[in-house]
Amino acid sequence: MRVQYPRTPHLPWSPGATADDVRTGDLSGLRGAEVVVTEKLDGENTTLYPDGLHARSLDSAHHPSRTWVKALQGRIGPRLAPGLRICGENVFARHSIPYRALESWFYGFSVWDGPRCLGWDDTVRLLRGLGVPVPPVLWRGTFDERALRALRLDPERQEGYVVRTVEGFGRAEFGLRVAKWVRPRHVRTDTHWMHAAVVENGLGPAAALWAVRSGGTADPAALRAALGLPAGRPEAGAGAGAGAEPGAGVAPGAVADAAEAAVADVCARLDVLGRSGDARLAGVLAALLHDTHRAPLAPRLAAPLGMAAARRVADLVGLHPAPHRPYPDEERRRGLARLALAADLGTLHAVAAAVLAGRPGPEAESAREQVEWSALHAEEAGLLAEAPLEPLRAGLREALAGLGPEAADRCWAQARESHAQGRTSTVEEAVAAGWRWRDGAFPRLVQLTGPAGSGKSAFAARLTGVDTRISLDDLRTARGSRADQRANGDVLREGLDRLDGALAAGRTVVWDATSLNQHQRSLVHRIAHRRDALITHAVLLVDEDELARRNSVRDHPVPPEVLTGQLHRYSPPYPGEAHRTWYVGAGGTVEDTDGTLYTTDGAPHTDGSLRTDGVLRTYGALHATGER
Repeated sequence: MRVQYPRTPHLPWSPGATADDVRTGDLSGLRGAEVVVTEKLDGENTTLYPDGLHARSLDSAHHPSRTWVKALQGRIGPRLAPGLRICGENVFARHSIPYRALESWFYGFSVWDGPRCLGWDDTVRLLRGLGVPVPPVLWRGTFDERALRALRLDPERQEGYVVRTVEGFGRAEFGLRVAKWVRPRHVRTDTHWMHAAVVENGLGPAAALWAVRSGGTADPAALRAALGLPAGRPEAGAGAGAGAEPGAGVAPGAVADAAEAAVADVCARLDVLGRSGDARLAGVLAALLHDTHRAPLAPRLAAPLGMAAARRVADLVGLHPAPHRPYPDEERRRGLARLALAADLGTLHAVAAAVLAGRPGPEAESAREQVEWSALHAEEAGLLAEAPLEPLRAGLREALAGLGPEAADRCWAQARESHAQGRTSTVEEAVAAGWRWRDGAFPRLVQLTGPAGSGKSAFAARLTGVDTRISLDDLRTARGSRADQRANGDVLREGLDRLDGALAAGRTVVWDATSLNQHQRSLVHRIAHRRDALITHAVLLVDEDELARRNSVRDHPVPPEVLTGQLHRYSPPYPGEAHRTWYVGAGGTVEDTDGTLYTTDGAPHTDGSLRTDGVLRTYGALHATGER
C-alpha cells in the first residue's frame, strides 16, 4: 500500500508561507514535549518502500533526477521490514539551493510503521543501519518557542528547518507534532527544476562512507580522503605474507593494489552475510586499513566516524590475524565464543579472508584454510550473526528489570562467561548464572588505561561514588619524586597492596596508571577477580598529535622519548577483557561503552552507585543530533 506524505504546516513565524500553504495556529502538540529541529533540505519529497518508491505524488513518473535514489532503494529496500516506509528528501538535482558537500543524495527524516511515525531516536538508529543519513540537527530539547525563533540560518544555503517531537506519533497527529519554518521567497528560479537540465548537487568526502553503509561500491581512495588519511601507501605497509611484519619488502604500488583487492573481496563477503550500515563500513575500513597499527587508529577515526564505529574498526584491524592461525579444535568453540565478545565474528572472518585475496605462497594458503575452518566452527556454534548474544541479552534484561545497573552488568558479565564456557544457552540459565551478584554486594574497580596526557586523572577526578583512588604517580610523589622511576617495582607492589585492601573492604576503587598492555592490566585484574569485583576499563583514546601537544603544556611533562615509547607499547584492551568498558574521547567524555545490560552498547549508564556525572555523552544523543 502506498501512502502520500502529509503536508507539513508552517510555524506561525515562518516567513516563507504562501497563500496556498497550511499554517498552524496550534502548538499544543509541541509545547512541553521534547523536540528535535532539523535542517529542511531543498529537494524532492520521496518515500521508499521494500518494493519501490514514489515522489510526493503517488503516481510520479520517471525523471532523470530519480535514477540514483531508485538504485538506493534497490539496495536497502530488501532490508526494510514489511509495512515500513522511509520518508526523506531526494537531493540529487539542484533546485533553488546549490549544495556542494552533501553526505548523500538522499536524507531520511521519518520512518513509518503503517500509520505510526517512529520516534526520532529509533528513526536515526534504523536509518543509520541501512546507510541513510538524517538532515543536520540544529537544536534539541523541550519545546521553546523563543529558542526556535532565535535560530539563525543562512538563507543563501539553507531553506529552513523542521521541528518534530522526539516521541513517535500517529498519522492523525501529524499536523500537531510536526511544523516547519521556510526562508522568505524560497523559490528563486524562473524555471521549475523538473523542466530544466538536471544539475547534480555536490557530494562531500563523507559521501564515500555513507555509500558503503548503504551497500554501494567502496572506493578506497575516497574512503581514505573521508577519513583524513593520506592517499597512497599506508603508514604501515602490508606484509609479504600472512603473519609477516608490516612493510616487509612490499612496494608502495603493491600495497595499494592489495588494499583495493581486499576491499573488493570484503564487500562481496559482507553482502553475503547481510551486513549493512556501520557493520558493513567497519568491515570495509578494517580491510582497507588492516596493515595499520591498531592503537592510534580509533582516536584518529573518531572524528569522521564517531567513537563507536572507530573503535570497532580498530578492533577488527587488531584481531583479523587471529583466524589465520591454527587452533586446537577441542578448544575452538570456547575461543570463538570469547572472541565474539570483542568483535562481530562474521565481519572478522570476512576481513581475515579478504586481506589474503591474491596473496601467493603456502603461508597464505594455509591461512586461508584456517579462516575457512574457523568460520565453519563459528557458524556451527551460531556465532556468525551480527549480534549472536542479543536474544540472550534481551531476555536477561527483561528478567532483571528493576535491578540496579551495576548488579545487572555483573550478572550479564557472568552470563557471557558461562556462555563462552558452554554452560549457558537459555535466559533461565543466564539468570541462574548471575544469581549471586543480584544484590550488588561486591566491590567495584575502574581501571584507567592510556598513555601520559590522555586525561586519566582528570577523568577520575570527575567520577563520583568513588571511595579510593590509587595513583602510581601519587605514590612516587610520596616517596620523594613523581618522575623517579627507579622504585617502580616497589611502587607497584604498594599500589597493589592498597588495591587488595580496598576491594576486600567492599569499596569502589579507581586505579590510575597507564596500564598500557595486557600484562600490566592483568596484575590488577588478578586481585580484582580474587575479590569478586566488578571490573570496568576506562579506555582513553586520544590522537598522538594531541597527546604530544598536551605533554608540552603539562605541569609534569614526561620526556618526549618516554611518550614515544608508551605510544609504541600501547595496546588498548579489547571488549570482554573486563566486565564492561567505557571508551573516553579527547573531550574527556564517555563516547561508547561495551558490556552493559540495560543500554545499547554505546550508551553509558546515567545512574547507579558509581556515576560519571559530567563526563557522559549518550550514544542515542550522539546519533540523534546527527553527529558523525
